[in-house]
Amino acid sequence: MTVTTPHETTVAGVPKSSGTRLADRVFKMRELAILVVFLVMIAVTEAGNSQFLSEQGIKDLLLNATILVLVATGQSLVVITRNVDLSVGSTLGITAFAAGTYLQGGGNPVLAIVFAILLGIGCGLVNGLLVSLGQVPALVVTLGTLYIIRGADSIWVGSRQITAADLPGGFVDFGSGGISAVPWLALIALAVLVVVAYYLKQFGSGRELYALGSNPEAARLAGIPVRKRILAAYTVCGGLAGLAGAMYLARFGNVDSSTGNGYELTVVSAVVVGGVVFTGGSGSVYGAALGALLLTSINSVLPALGVSSVWVLAINGVLLLLAIAVDRVVAVRVATALKKKSALRKGTAATSGPAASLPQQDNSPSDPSGAEKGNTHA
Repeated sequence: MTVTTPHETTVAGVPKSSGTRLADRVFKMRELAILVVFLVMIAVTEAGNSQFLSEQGIKDLLLNATILVLVATGQSLVVITRNVDLSVGSTLGITAFAAGTYLQGGGNPVLAIVFAILLGIGCGLVNGLLVSLGQVPALVVTLGTLYIIRGADSIWVGSRQITAADLPGGFVDFGSGGISAVPWLALIALAVLVVVAYYLKQFGSGRELYALGSNPEAARLAGIPVRKRILAAYTVCGGLAGLAGAMYLARFGNVDSSTGNGYELTVVSAVVVGGVVFTGGSGSVYGAALGALLLTSINSVLPALGVSSVWVLAINGVLLLLAIAVDRVVAVRVATALKKKSALRKGTAATSGPAASLPQQDNSPSDPSGAEKGNTHA
């Protein structure tokens, strides 16, 4: 006996409208534009500094982007559902210190990573429950949990600090090692990125996240479990923030109470610059990863060109404003395309409908035959 799931068929099987196809094309072009900007920036920097793309230079670029790519991937899932998680920086900080504390006591590195992920999942569950079941605005919830987690982290950590000397040598070597110029951490981030992207594209529940972000009320009427999907997005986001915390510990080998402070703003910037629309329903994790790679590379490019790193924040702000402006332009174009298509359909229906093919009859009193016809029809 075959059991069908109507809500998955509704989302995954219905062909896209012209407006949706237009949005997809624009955002794919936007991701391509980000890649082109990144490659041009790297080429110009290499021309000015021939050592920039050395083996160690490439490894540093990838290592710098790895942590942000992991967190941005999880944040993308939440933003696609028309929500946001501002607590990812605090989650990263507390999970990194928790993993470090466990390793200090002689713990197994693999179990330390699992412990960090589980702690991150717990933080994500709290956010998801408050937003999905409590119906509290995501901005308010995650801003509150940001301060709660950060406060708990500060009380727990205090003035303590974990350094590379306190960690197993193999764990620290793993954080800086790799295959030639490709770090192990970058391979982990790439694997996570591919899995999440495949899920969003191929699974009905992944497509439902886009439907939910596009129109929550319509998604609810279509039978999509809105609360369940939001809870899942926050849970995965928290888990990836926990994984990023463990990777941060392996990468830098140094954790204190300020770890991850302000990181949430960089993550949101990377996601929006990468083409994930802040109002939900559009974008991809590949775009978010490109945004993360672009923002982290700026930190390396400017010093290599002899430009003060003070400009980094200003450039990030400009990129964020440009991304928001592009989102607005795309939204207007999509709305216009949908209106034109709707008007065209109405016009076609009016001229080719059944009523239009019937001959017009004059049933006025001055036409007796018309009156008789009208009475006959009556």
